[in-house]
Amino acid sequence: MTDVTLRPEIYREPMSQEKFGIVEKPLTLFERLYNQNWLRKLFMLIVIAVCWETYARWLDNELLVPTFSATVRALVHGIASGVILTRAALSIKVLLMGFSAGVFIAAVLTFLAINTRLGNDFLETMTAMFNPLPAIALLPLALIWFGLGTGSLVFVLIHSVLWAVALNTHAGFRSVSTTHRMVGQNYGLRGIHFVMKILIPAAFPSILAGLKIGWAFAWRTLIAAELVFGTTSGQGGLGWYIFEAKNLLDIPEVFAGLLSIILIGLFIENVVFRLIEARTIGRWGMQN
Repeated sequence: MTDVTLRPEIYREPMSQEKFGIVEKPLTLFERLYNQNWLRKLFMLIVIAVCWETYARWLDNELLVPTFSATVRALVHGIASGVILTRAALSIKVLLMGFSAGVFIAAVLTFLAINTRLGNDFLETMTAMFNPLPAIALLPLALIWFGLGTGSLVFVLIHSVLWAVALNTHAGFRSVSTTHRMVGQNYGLRGIHFVMKILIPAAFPSILAGLKIGWAFAWRTLIAAELVFGTTSGQGGLGWYIFEAKNLLDIPEVFAGLLSIILIGLFIENVVFRLIEARTIGRWGMQN
């Protein structure tokens, strides 16, 4: 037998908090402000506006670059008169029609792709063919097929949305782990129930990324199409507003139209999609 050495008991006296030093340091005012995401972005926008105003005043040529203050005055005047609001409402109405139709078709194609080999081959082939094709390049055909009006705009919007959403959704579904799939199958989920309860929640970050890309593609495609012909029943959207202001050489109004497009884009990205992201991906713990 070997000798067993007993370890002596060690007793530590409790120490007061003052002897530990600084454990938790309060944030300074600058650190608290810097941690606000919206405030950092607002600061960057203010810097851009100051640089714009400074450069425009130095250039001193309103036909090339109006000042930021002149652009804001034109924007406020357009909003007060209701012209910009009316044009923006027309653009957003057409955008929602094309975007929703494109998302629906993408959902159908993706559902077929994950359930059948033929559907998978069809989606991969169509995506490889049409995803690199600019939507605005189809505008001449759209004018021939659907005439001058909303139908042509919706057609090119569907093309701009469809392939980006379908590609990201399909990639997200394929990246769902085997464990998740087996759990759904063990619960007897099949078909649309398997997609709704297993695949969509697991692949939602990719789906949301596809929706963001599709929205951006659709928004800029719509404005470009409206700049080309843009009127429906004698009225046009923001793209046509910019085109009319350019013909009148009212450059502050041109920039006011561009600023309206930017503001709508910032609102959709930082409010609508951020709210969806917080209610889904953030709540589910799928985001750092």
